[in-house]
Amino acid sequence: MTTETKHTAPVDHLRFHRPHAHLAPTFGTDRFALRAEAFARFFGTPTFLGAQTLIVVVWVCLNLFGVAHFDLYPFILLNLAFSLQSAYAAPLILLAQTRQAARDKAQSDADAQHREALAVANAERQAQAAQNSAQLLELLEQNTRLTEMTKTLTERIESLTSEMHQHFVGKAQSSR
Repeated sequence: MTTETKHTAPVDHLRFHRPHAHLAPTFGTDRFALRAEAFARFFGTPTFLGAQTLIVVVWVCLNLFGVAHFDLYPFILLNLAFSLQSAYAAPLILLAQTRQAARDKAQSDADAQHREALAVANAERQAQAAQNSAQLLELLEQNTRLTEMTKTLTERIESLTSEMHQHFVGKAQSSR
């Protein structure tokens, strides 16, 4: 009795996502792109909002209380700094949103392909299971017929054996 071991290659669970790998890094893969993406992600965090609020409060207090006189009221330099910040932040954030939408769509498409492949594989497994069930039923019917034939033949052999036994016993008694 020999058993065959079926060796299968490990399943690549990301195979449907690989065609969309170029969308993974939002701004590219170089050093500047990675820092730009990190900067765009940092804009909406509580840390950024807290730090910006602290800087503005310190800036205004330094200039109002006369500790420093680099940006007197109405704080035109602070206004310029905010304008510069928004001039760079808005395009970075919009670019990040656009690329994230592209990544989400690619991920959705890859997931749909994966679900379709799973559905096809499931249908194939169900068809194979139905075929196996039909074969098992046929084998059971054949087994039943063979069992009935075996029973019939066994009964016939027993009958013939009994007849032969009676014939030889009868012959043995008549020869005495």
